[in-house]
Amino acid sequence: MAKLYFRYSAMNAGKSTALLQVAYNYEEHGRRVCIYTAAVDHRFGSGYVTSRLGPKRAAATFDEATDFFTELSQTDDIACVLIDEAQFLGVHQVKHLHRVAHILGIPVICYGIRSDFQGEPFPGAAHLLTLADSIEELKNVCHCGKKATMNVRVDERGRRMTEGEQIAIEGDVRYVQMCGRCFYQDWEVRA
Repeated sequence: MAKLYFRYSAMNAGKSTALLQVAYNYEEHGRRVCIYTAAVDHRFGSGYVTSRLGPKRAAATFDEATDFFTELSQTDDIACVLIDEAQFLGVHQVKHLHRVAHILGIPVICYGIRSDFQGEPFPGAAHLLTLADSIEELKNVCHCGKKATMNVRVDERGRRMTEGEQIAIEGDVRYVQMCGRCFYQDWEVRA
């Protein structure tokens, strides 16, 4: 029985690396995978899943208009669907992917973060947490040594940003992972 999987973590935990490894494992056995990444996230080039460790792979992009169920029902011989940056999925798209798993019988594995830099849920992640048949946390570590579960946006000088749009990818913006305790304290990234 195919399932919808959600594998989540704070930033920098290796989600894209894990996705690329799953794709490799399927393809090593002659099985075809379909990989998607969010069109809005083009930090490493549009249409690529890229690990901070170096591996990079071309992928189809999705945006708010992508109808996964229609696209995947018209494609033959797909062994697995892999979605990077799944927090950017729309609510309707999570439902499409749930249907892909249960109606088309294709496993769907989504990788993403749960919450933004203010601790607010991404709609796609919230619905994945609701509909996914299997949920797995990928672990990461805060600068203090505790398990990181939160994401913080910092500016080019390492100062924490607390205001702004939910999605900010361009410019000197970057993100770091933190535990809940550090998330609620005033903290600056130490160079």
